[in-house]
Parts: sequence; structure tokens; C-alpha cells
Amino acid sequence: MKAAQIFAYGTPDVLAVTEVRRPEPGPGEVLVAVAASSVNGHDALVRAGAMKIVSGRRFPIGLGLDFAGVVAATGPGVDGATTGFTTGTPVWGTVHPRTKHAVAGAAEYVVVPVDRVAPVPAGLSPVQAAALIVPGITALAALRRATRLSPGESVLVRGAAGGVGTAAVQLARAFGGRVTALARTRHAAALTELGAEEVLDYRETTPERIGPFDVIVDTVGTDLGAYRRRLTRSGRMVTVGLSGAAIAAIAASTVFGPRRIRTFSADPRTADLAELAEQFTSGALVPVIDGVHPLAAIGAAHRAFEGGGVLGRQVVQVSGPQGSGTPA
Repeated sequence: MKAAQIFAYGTPDVLAVTEVRRPEPGPGEVLVAVAASSVNGHDALVRAGAMKIVSGRRFPIGLGLDFAGVVAATGPGVDGATTGFTTGTPVWGTVHPRTKHAVAGAAEYVVVPVDRVAPVPAGLSPVQAAALIVPGITALAALRRATRLSPGESVLVRGAAGGVGTAAVQLARAFGGRVTALARTRHAAALTELGAEEVLDYRETTPERIGPFDVIVDTVGTDLGAYRRRLTRSGRMVTVGLSGAAIAAIAASTVFGPRRIRTFSADPRTADLAELAEQFTSGALVPVIDGVHPLAAIGAAHRAFEGGGVLGRQVVQVSGPQGSGTPA
């Protein structure tokens, strides 16, 4: 089978699509025939070597945190009558983010524990499903668990045009928040349609000129202290844009107690994916896709992800009709 792997850390040019042996599911595992995956910040960090503490220095390393496809086989102990997972069942899921994978989601097949997949809700194509998994799960965790957004509260979404940002705008609106989005002006109409009451150009808007806000969702990871100061007295802030500077800012903010900068590591399981499916089915959340790339062009997908200025996700289509940088 074909799989996207790296044999050294570096730029998107180190990505290669290679022929590897198809894995077989062990006890409690399922084999998924992958139709689509997406490019996440986690994938870019692994590829660049910023997560060597997890990925190590032994190659090859597979990329693709998430995937959508169908169950191709089940391992011993996976009872289809109990789990609902039988051959041909459409599923979505993730590989474990803190484990080195020789083969991951950007491959024709992937093996994962049964508790890392869930049925794909009706109405989502594999490309759409792949675009929604990590952004949706991350935005749900940020708004429901990390900041506990309440109806009527003001919300700032920083980096609102990205995958997590577009999901956070939608869910914050669905949960009753009054949403201000920071993004490029050219994305204002789209973000307004997704639920933002106000869209500000981040290149022309300093933190001191906006707010205060009850909740701030940051996906950028810079100037965190300046934005934290724009919280109300009972405000909460969470960042998912981690870097060395961001970690230092998070640590320094602990002296502010409830108004500290929060972060978390999303590790979605079946229950989280089921909650995400509910948000899609209710109409609260839809996928936003910037580009669709064939597996052979996964390097281009990574370059588009890192280039910025896009609206939504970069999706890697592994099987089925394949595009070349256009939404599907």
C-alpha cells in the first residue's frame, strides 16, 4: 500500500509517498481503508522535528493525525454486534498523538484501537469528515471544557480563518456567544456567515484597541500576555498555538488564577467523535475546506498549510476522485 512518510526532519520537501506492507489489526483493533486525511499543526511539528521527544530519531515516521474511511477488517475481540464496526462501516478517527507511527492517517490503510474511531454521521463525505475531526474536537474542548463558555458572553477568536478558528467561530455562536473574529479582511464575509458578529483585520488591530472579552480562543500562540490583559474580571483564555514562547507565557500567567492562559492536549476517542457528530447533525458545525490534494501531493498540502492566508483546512484525498488544490 502507499503511505506518506518522512526519512528526515525538515521542510515539506522531506515528505515522500512510499510503498509499505499493509498492516493487520491486532486484538481490539480495526483496519481502516483511508479515503481522506487532513494537515494539522501536529503533523507539521512532527515533520519539522519539533516533537522529537515523542517521534524520536528513528525513521521512517508516518504522518496524518486524522483519517476518514471505512472499516476494512477487525481484529480479535472486536464484536461487530457490540461495537457496530463491521467491514464497510464508514468511520472517522485519529491515531494517538503522543506515539511514533511508522504508518499514520495519510496512508491507504491504518490500524488503530477500536476506541479511536466512531461512525461518520450521515451527510459527510470522507473529505468533509477529515476536515472536521481535529478542528471540531479542539474547538469543543476549548469552549466547553477549558473556558466553559456561557450564553451571552463575548468571545474573541484569534486566527479565526484557520481550521480550528472556523470551528471555534461556529461553535461559539451555537453556544450563545457574541463572536469577534481576528483574521484577514478578505475572509470577513465568510466568517460573518459562520457566525462572527464582527471581523477585524489582525494586521491592523492591536490588542489594546479591542475588548474586553469574557472568553479568548487563541490559535496563533504569540503575544499571549497582551491578549490576556483584554479579559474581563471573570474572563478565561485558552491557546492551542503552542511554541516555546507560548509555553513560557502560559507558565507566567498562572499567578493570575482563573484569568490565567489555559491550554490542553486533545486526544479524541469514540465519545468525543460522537459529540462532534452531534454538532454537525444539529447544524451547529460544518467543515470549511481551503484545498484538496492527492496523496502524491501531500507536500503541497503542507506548504499551503504553513503558507497562511487561507480559509479552512488542507485535506489529503487518499482514495476516490482526487483534486489538486480545490475544495470538494
